[in-house]
Amino acid sequence: MKNEKLLEKKDEDVENTNIIQLEIISRPNGENNGGSDSWGHTVFEPQRELSDQTPSGRSRSIPRSTALDAPEKKLTLFALRLAIIEKTACGLGQLAFVWATVVLLGGFASALKPKDFWFVTAILVVEAARLFSRSRELEWQHQSTRTLPAATSRRRIQSHLSIPRRLVRAAMRPLSFAARPSRRLAFNMHQLNGLSALSQPKRTWLPADVPFFPYSDWVFVSKNISLFLYWLQIIAAAACAALSLMRIGQQDYGDDAQVNEKSALNVFYSLALAEALMFLLEKGYWTWRIERGKLVELVCEDCDLGPIGMVSLRRFFYDAYSKCIDGSIFDGLKMDLVSFAEELLDSDSPDEQIIGARILQRFVENKRFAGDTLRKIGSSTPVIERLIEMLNWKDPAEEDIRRSASEIVSKLASKKQQALRVAAIPGAMESIASLLQTGGGSTDGRPYEASPRAVVVDKENYEFSAFNLLGLLILKRLARDHDNCWKIGNARGLLARIIDLTSAGSALLRDDRAPESRVKTVRRALQVMRILVCATGETGKLLRRDISEIVYSVSNIRELLQYGESHLKLQMLGVEILTSLGMNEEAREKIGATGSMIRLILAAFFRPIVTEEVGVVCNEAGEALAMLILESRRNCERMLREGDDVVAKLVAALGDPALRVNAARILRGLCAYSAPERSDRLQIIAGAMPMVLKTIMEEKENEKEKLLEVSIGLALQILKLRNPEDGRNEIERAGIKDENFVEKLVEILRRYENPESKVPRMRRFVIGLAATLMKYEEKYIELFRDLGTEQVLMRVADTTSELECFNVFSGSVGLGRHEVMMSSLVDTALDLLGRNSQILMD
Repeated sequence: MKNEKLLEKKDEDVENTNIIQLEIISRPNGENNGGSDSWGHTVFEPQRELSDQTPSGRSRSIPRSTALDAPEKKLTLFALRLAIIEKTACGLGQLAFVWATVVLLGGFASALKPKDFWFVTAILVVEAARLFSRSRELEWQHQSTRTLPAATSRRRIQSHLSIPRRLVRAAMRPLSFAARPSRRLAFNMHQLNGLSALSQPKRTWLPADVPFFPYSDWVFVSKNISLFLYWLQIIAAAACAALSLMRIGQQDYGDDAQVNEKSALNVFYSLALAEALMFLLEKGYWTWRIERGKLVELVCEDCDLGPIGMVSLRRFFYDAYSKCIDGSIFDGLKMDLVSFAEELLDSDSPDEQIIGARILQRFVENKRFAGDTLRKIGSSTPVIERLIEMLNWKDPAEEDIRRSASEIVSKLASKKQQALRVAAIPGAMESIASLLQTGGGSTDGRPYEASPRAVVVDKENYEFSAFNLLGLLILKRLARDHDNCWKIGNARGLLARIIDLTSAGSALLRDDRAPESRVKTVRRALQVMRILVCATGETGKLLRRDISEIVYSVSNIRELLQYGESHLKLQMLGVEILTSLGMNEEAREKIGATGSMIRLILAAFFRPIVTEEVGVVCNEAGEALAMLILESRRNCERMLREGDDVVAKLVAALGDPALRVNAARILRGLCAYSAPERSDRLQIIAGAMPMVLKTIMEEKENEKEKLLEVSIGLALQILKLRNPEDGRNEIERAGIKDENFVEKLVEILRRYENPESKVPRMRRFVIGLAATLMKYEEKYIELFRDLGTEQVLMRVADTTSELECFNVFSGSVGLGRHEVMMSSLVDTALDLLGRNSQILMD
């Protein structure tokens, strides 16, 4: 719709083009019909149900990350290559061990010289130590990535080290990537909003916190143990290579050696040397790719994982490497970061949970990876359930996990298929409702007093407003599906929380320096409320009834109209909500009975249109007024009591191209539904009859259809206000010949052989106006008959529809049925034409 599109351009709350499209569907106001008479589809005409039109084509516009785009493939490939070298070295080591135990020590044990015996023994012991330290190093390296590196542990270590020992420690920084977290990484971890507090277990020990020995916790930190084992391997491999190379070079096995003894020793030393060289090659390749090539940093930057990315990728790499080592070398290639993060979400460790949540959050916010990530998350019900569960976590220490989970769920809700899965999780709406807590204390009231309005209060250690925005965003996206609207309405206390957040107050609305987050919260709450009240069918009826029963619903909008001159978007949303609420008869009366509400909407309608945005608000206010007086004598009375000049201003607005459609609707409603004793106050409307009739005569085909419809309806009501004598003279005073006017009406009927959804009351108003003219004066019966009106009416009788029997529409559901059926109106007109025919025959 034009008015929403215009204001959405100013709305910083719009996340993407899909959201804009779906908002247009949820509150259909259509498009401009080529003139200022129309601001798009309104509640006065039906719209087809479009909520099931999934923008599948739009979803394809999001780049779908393919396998070639996955940056983590570089890490899994590197893990595969390392595993090949590692398994080759292990194979050579096993062969050397078997050769030594079976051939040398088994066959030549007594013949070996003491020198070779001790060399072989030393090599075996060193290699055994290396293999042991290697297997344990992987375990400790993996363990060091299970928790976020706490800055406190690092500071504790440094406080215990003297300056010389610090220098030694700096010089001996490992070549291993695992044992050397960069200073930048430690600094980034320190900035992660106190995440180290999350590493404190509640009922069980985390391995990183286990005090193996008293007063030595810094020594037995996972990284330090991994560092020790790393250097132990390097020394063992170097020693093995040196010993083997020494004996191969010396070749002093003795002249009295047994047959094949010399060859057996050469084979063993060669195998030991090859094994040591393969291991050193692996470490060299590791250093070249990780330390010099900055592989992990590059992948982290490519994935855009932020400060926590290094920890995440280290953990991912060790998992992939361990799988390649423990099983098939190809097992690690099957890993990807999304599945890895999903596994971490289900962990009991808060550190692992935040790592998994942050990875998924970063990916769903990245255009390259969002499509595939959302599809993977959406296809896993346990993952969605876990994310929904995290929305309920209210411990300040878990704030970051909850925020990340909220961001992910909001992205899921933006896709129709995933939104259905989110809403289908038991307790999902209640979990989302928990995000709308304000932190302002209890809002429970006594039986004889209303619950006080909730006030958003951000605490020092908890930011409630951020979660309010995320919760409203999730609801806004879920509410685009009609079934989800019903679920939102049925969630206990959820509607009341949404309405609480629509409260702005005069201080906020008048303050030019008001926090943008607070204004944004009000705007988003109004958007959610608007989608709910615009719901169609029985769901819409129930929601409008339930929302109108909450005592703050209308008064909050009154504040926006009263103090929100500088917040046109908020006023626009508020007036749209009033228009939709007005479709409920009880809500219509409650709005009118709210103090100064009619006056404020009238002020919005008559506001000088200095910008196009103001014009949008003015027209929506006119539509709200037309809705409020529909079949409501009390609201008509309230409007007339606002001043003697109200009707005069409405008549003057008929000459304003921007306001005339809604001005005509309001004047028609006042004429049709006001009390009979108020007819004297409405006589001023008769002065607009010439203008209205000229509008009807000047209308051209397919132009300004809505203006034509409301003009004919207004002309009909003006004629009914006047007595027959005055009514006969109205057309003459307008300077229009009777023949031309009758011909125009018949032409309109011929043009609309079938009812039109854009102007569903067109034929009803034309036939009603023709019947009134024929009742006033018999010459009109002759004029209509000469133009073949009887045949035209017969065709109309064959095409009457329920579409023409209602005043307003909620989607494709009609509301406010006309008292006179369309078929009865046609029969009345035919009877009048037949009466004239009978007179002529007599």
